Amino acid sequence: MHKVEMDPVVHSRALARRGGFHPFPTLNAARTAHIIVDLQNGFMTPGAVAEIRTAREIVPNVNRISAALRAAGGIVVYIQNTFDDEAIAAWPTFFDRFCSPERRARMIEAFTPGHMMHEVWPGLEVLPGDLKVRKRRFGAFVEGSSDLHALLQERGVDTIIVSGTATNVCCESTARDAMMLNYRVFFMSDANATHTDAEHNATLNAMASFFADVSSTEEVVTLISQSALLKQAAE
Repeated sequence: MHKVEMDPVVHSRALARRGGFHPFPTLNAARTAHIIVDLQNGFMTPGAVAEIRTAREIVPNVNRISAALRAAGGIVVYIQNTFDDEAIAAWPTFFDRFCSPERRARMIEAFTPGHMMHEVWPGLEVLPGDLKVRKRRFGAFVEGSSDLHALLQERGVDTIIVSGTATNVCCESTARDAMMLNYRVFFMSDANATHTDAEHNATLNAMASFFADVSSTEEVVTLISQSALLKQAAE
């Protein structure tokens, strides 16, 4: 698990700008989706082409958030990194310039639908009511990536909880775009993972500054539980 170290300057600046570190002191669980980014075999299997070792360590926290949110009436969405023909044709800048020919071939093979590396990591609790969404860019909300935004809007979702891997690539890209589409974003400090603590914490600081409520699993589960109690009291 990453050692979380928020920059005290970022913390102080957030307090000065908005009067508190957490921009969202409550959430409505019924209008919330847990967006689980790229926790697939290709990122989590030892020796896989895109292995991120720390991603295996966050699975219990990811499952805990999902279970709490389902019980409170929210939804769980598994995002699957997908390199199909559509992605390859539409995103040559990445495939041609940011991958060697060998890595390009291995990444495309691994993240083609139907390959075992494209599948969701078996340690995750995937229930029949959960959604699976394929994405063809780093961020799930950017044009040409997926239909996630439409699916969430159809369900009345205005708040998302982002967990998964890599913290500083697909998770960060998804969270940034979500906030700019007017979602209330919770970015998990202990349910996202990347290669190093330094990379992880750099993203947490950026998220806390402008894009998301950086929270722990314990904090978010508490907010979900509070939402469920308020709903019960109102019924």
